[in-house]
Amino acid sequence: ALKHVPKGEYDPEEFIKTNVIGAMNIIDAALENNVKKVAALSTDKACNPINLYGASKLCSDKLFTAANVYSGGYKETCFSVVRYGNVLGSRGSVIPFFKERIQTGTLPITDDRMTRFWITLGQAAHFVLESLAKSKGGEIFVPRIPSMKIIDLAKAIGPDCKTEVVGIRPGEKIHEILISEDEARNSVEFKECYVVQANRDRHKDLLSTGSGNQERLCKEGFEYSSGSNTQWLTVEQLRELVDQIEDDYAIESSRWAMNDIPE
Repeated sequence: ALKHVPKGEYDPEEFIKTNVIGAMNIIDAALENNVKKVAALSTDKACNPINLYGASKLCSDKLFTAANVYSGGYKETCFSVVRYGNVLGSRGSVIPFFKERIQTGTLPITDDRMTRFWITLGQAAHFVLESLAKSKGGEIFVPRIPSMKIIDLAKAIGPDCKTEVVGIRPGEKIHEILISEDEARNSVEFKECYVVQANRDRHKDLLSTGSGNQERLCKEGFEYSSGSNTQWLTVEQLRELVDQIEDDYAIESSRWAMNDIPE
């Protein structure tokens, strides 16, 4: 998917081609080739979207969950969606940007109130595989993950740097949402995740397939927002995560370098 929020605001056509029409192509190909299961990777920006990227991913989510209607009866393909927040150290992450700015002594942030959901690449991959194994068709799987404050991330990366508020970019939110209040009415809460199901009649099926670990319907009025989350990463925890990802990248780069050595 194309995921750069500001670029989507200025070049929406390419985002539609990739994130929407591309999703349709994947669905058609999966049905035509009788793929057993398909899990589409989504984003918190697809929930109550205010930017083109989020809107295109919402459309993609709807296409994948609705695709089970096409597959039902004569096709065996099962479609589901996995939705999570920012992946630590992924392409376009703010971490490399902050690292580059440390020498200037000032780290620019868009808004000191801004929060984001945070997940490591390993956690995301593991959750996708678990969701794929559990899916029965039409679900949106959402992991229970911590939030972080952008100001705390700046402190973790550049503790001796000043911060400068530069203003929110086009299409950005102060807080991200993984499950809206409206979606929560059709959601089931598990110990490690939430499952959003468009069909209310399937709540009993979701509850009966749980592991017995406190699965229940979400409470009325619940909203899973990065700003009101109950789990928060501290400055020290963020610093440890950033250091860990740098160590992982160093190891991976070393492996690539070794592979490039001629025999």
